[in-house]
Amino acid sequence: MNYSKKKDQIIIHNLEVFCNHGVYKEENVLGQKFLVDVVIYTDNRLAGLSDRLEDSVNYGEVCRLIEEIMKQQNDKLIERVAERIAAGILRKYSPIDSVDVEVKKPWAPVMRHIDYASVKIHRGRHRAYIGLGSNIGNREEYLKQAISAIDSLEDVRVCRQASIQETEPYGYLEQAPFLNTVICIETLLEPEELLSELMQIEQEAGRTREIHWGPRTLDLDILLYDDRILTSPDLVIPHPGIEKRRFVLDPLCEIAPYEVHPLLNKRFITLKEELELKEKSE
Repeated sequence: MNYSKKKDQIIIHNLEVFCNHGVYKEENVLGQKFLVDVVIYTDNRLAGLSDRLEDSVNYGEVCRLIEEIMKQQNDKLIERVAERIAAGILRKYSPIDSVDVEVKKPWAPVMRHIDYASVKIHRGRHRAYIGLGSNIGNREEYLKQAISAIDSLEDVRVCRQASIQETEPYGYLEQAPFLNTVICIETLLEPEELLSELMQIEQEAGRTREIHWGPRTLDLDILLYDDRILTSPDLVIPHPGIEKRRFVLDPLCEIAPYEVHPLLNKRFITLKEELELKEKSE
């Protein structure tokens, strides 16, 4: 199941904002009226029981935030406006799981009569697990700096961290032992965007890719991303071979033993037990 689950709703319909967005010069100079619909997915149970505004998401504040975001800068596309609104709401209000944002342009310059043109998006929080490893230099310091760098990314928050464990190398054996751990993060980034950020952190730690499974100052792998199954030239999710690698399963089971592998449909604690039995029988 996707970490970004649709729950109860708070709905803002046809919020009017006069601002300057558009491809044409006149739109950016003269400005025009936009209409915004927002559906907020959150848990309204506590507010429903307490009748306290502080237990809810204040939709009046959300309306003011939307207007502020829309007037901050001039964008060419309403796609960009919608993205900025969704990100702004999710960054400010942690109780919100996800949002629908629709930006309507009643005076769209298409030389035809239309009520409006609009763009509608759904954006939410995602849960991902990242494996970290190092076997060159000050291994523990590389891991600690990487976790701090990940947590410092604008749209990422580290939620849990497994203990750091020393493990024997996998694949290419002629190298020093590794220190490994796994962290759980909450993020607004899509998998490819997250990968790009992690590769930048690796580069800043002096990571080189000369030998497959070879020595490295820092290795960052996206193990899981919600229940997403993804195959591309640059990224495969779930990370291949999780079920075969103790240096991944041990720390992963420390913080998420009952999560389910989306391809194998087994809990990670079960995969760990199966690997232990296999190792004993060999």
